[in-house]
Amino acid sequence: MRGTSECGLSWRRLVLYASIFLQFVLGLSNDTKSSSTGAKAEPHASSSKTGTKVALVVIGIVTVVLFSFFLYKLWQKKKRDEQYARLLKLFEEDDELEVELGLRD
Repeated sequence: MRGTSECGLSWRRLVLYASIFLQFVLGLSNDTKSSSTGAKAEPHASSSKTGTKVALVVIGIVTVVLFSFFLYKLWQKKKRDEQYARLLKLFEEDDELEVELGLRD
């Protein structure tokens, strides 16, 4: 169960870093709009909006991929634990059965 708590901790860190990064990106996009003036502001503002949208889409895709990877690893661990439990149950010593078969006195 140690791995589960470590995964939870790393997941929390990932969410924290992602939220900080999003705040940083959104803060930068707002600063460029307020500092630009005149006719030059139009092309720069639209490219800044496009850049921000692209960055958010990339962050969203990366987040979905990481979340999918986390769920896949969790599923693998669950399946491995189930198989290990089945293996232990299969090779569990049953004293009564061994006595009945005459394998043990």
